[in-house]
Amino acid sequence: MNRPVIAITMGDAAGIGAEVIMKSLAHAEVYERCKPVVIGDAGRLELAGKIVGKELKVRSLTAEEIGEGSFVHGTVDCVDLKLIPVDLPFGQISPIAGDAAFRFIETATRLAMAHEVDAICTAPINKEAMHAGGHRYPGHTEILADLTGTEEVSMMLTAPGLRVIHVTVHVGLIDAINRIEPGLVERTIARGKAVLERAGLERQKIGVCGINPHAGENGLFGYREEETKIVPAVEACRARGWDVEGPLPADTLFFRAGRGDFDMVVAMYHDQGHTPIKVLGIDSGVNITVGLPVIRTSVDHGTAFDVAGKGIADERSLLEALRQAIALTAA
Repeated sequence: MNRPVIAITMGDAAGIGAEVIMKSLAHAEVYERCKPVVIGDAGRLELAGKIVGKELKVRSLTAEEIGEGSFVHGTVDCVDLKLIPVDLPFGQISPIAGDAAFRFIETATRLAMAHEVDAICTAPINKEAMHAGGHRYPGHTEILADLTGTEEVSMMLTAPGLRVIHVTVHVGLIDAINRIEPGLVERTIARGKAVLERAGLERQKIGVCGINPHAGENGLFGYREEETKIVPAVEACRARGWDVEGPLPADTLFFRAGRGDFDMVVAMYHDQGHTPIKVLGIDSGVNITVGLPVIRTSVDHGTAFDVAGKGIADERSLLEALRQAIALTAA
């Protein structure tokens, strides 16, 4: 089997990233399917290994030495940027950790763009810490778009039995409604359909959420946003022969998607799409950035400062993010 090289960024060193990485890389099956290499700090990984009780050796590499990684179970290969002080406390906002988290992403992106790694899988960052460290981005999605020179990307979240792609993400609700327009909706549907095709799904049935309660109910709610912002995009997609239905009331659409009526839901704004995914299972949810020239998956949880450094963080989301990164490289 040709194992892809997956760069795992360590995220915010004050959070649970290093812990869930060490827990994940203690699973032998990860190494059967890929060659993981952490972009982060070797000392922090060693400390995290002790905290979670995993006896794994950490091997330091430079970015230029990725090809010399051991990629065997029991040894964690780490591109060590040496940015984290040994006494950095867990669970606290740190400009040092925020800057380092950005540098980890920056390095992984450069390696992916140079085809030195096949995909990026990211541990969580803390936006406040990153801003304090001098990097004013709303989140991972926007960082990756900027670093790769990509004008427009979409966030897709997955949980068992549900895929959701978002038309807008990290903007306020009023700004989101103003930003939604038929071209953006159509392009988002197209990006999501490409993921379904890449995943090898024979059926690619897509349900599109409305903006207002009951999808506006023929103008009863809102200002006919469904008719002006969403309907033209759905009609354009159907004219291309795609199986797209909507706009539909979000409350019933997610129920129908959960029982298998749809292969993907198109959400109009952040909470509309995030809430069902996190109810279904935040521990197994995965975030995929769609539209980049590189493959990127991520955990669907935050830095969890309240439990960081205690050894109790759950690694299931990272394991699933690795599985999906591997699957996307094989498509």
